[in-house]
Amino acid sequence: MSDLSPTAQSVINAAVEAGGGYGRATPVLHARIAAALRALAYNVYSDEIVTCGGSSYALVIERDDILAIADELEGQ
Repeated sequence: MSDLSPTAQSVINAAVEAGGGYGRATPVLHARIAAALRALAYNVYSDEIVTCGGSSYALVIERDDILAIADELEGQ
């Protein structure tokens, strides 16, 4: 497995720790977390916030960030 970004690595570390620290960061774990992140990203509340006559795209950026982590984990 190649090196992960600090964000993706923290997600993997949290999953391993949630299992009592006895788990391992396997390709199956990466795939399961990627699937969960995709489900989250596609179901996150995505109503745009209108400010100063323009739209805020902060939620779109967050969704894209979540999907990028999922892509990274699937690439492992």
